[in-house]
Amino acid sequence: MINRTVLVGRLTKDPELRRTQNDIPVATFTLAVNRPFTTRGGDRDTDFIPCVVWRRQAENVERYLSKGSLVGVDGRIQTRTYDDQDGNRKYITEIVCDSVQFLEPRSAQDSAPSYDNDDRPSRNSRRDDEQRDTADDLVSEDDLPF
Repeated sequence: MINRTVLVGRLTKDPELRRTQNDIPVATFTLAVNRPFTTRGGDRDTDFIPCVVWRRQAENVERYLSKGSLVGVDGRIQTRTYDDQDGNRKYITEIVCDSVQFLEPRSAQDSAPSYDNDDRPSRNSRRDDEQRDTADDLVSEDDLPF
């Protein structure tokens, strides 16, 4: 079976970093992703997709990304459930990121690589001017609804 997702979008708020009971870092963030078509009124709808990233990559996401950052994620869809305080079953669907690519510089001094889950620098972490120009054309800050 195949369960693969590749998305490009902007963070809706700063990532949140927590640690498990075994001290494993985990970061969560929501990605705003434009749909590839426009409505009859010419507007473009946006989906808000929850994402989870683990270990060293989670620490780098928290350290180098913030609200509005343009990223590419490669991962898989996961659905989990839990019971709330009232005993109601809740379902959560999210992207578990295998790789998070930083698609624009935070500043000229930040040159953080992206990491795969095995903590090796990703082969796709090249960030030249041509790549940044292409990423900027995909989603702009004006596309965010907030």
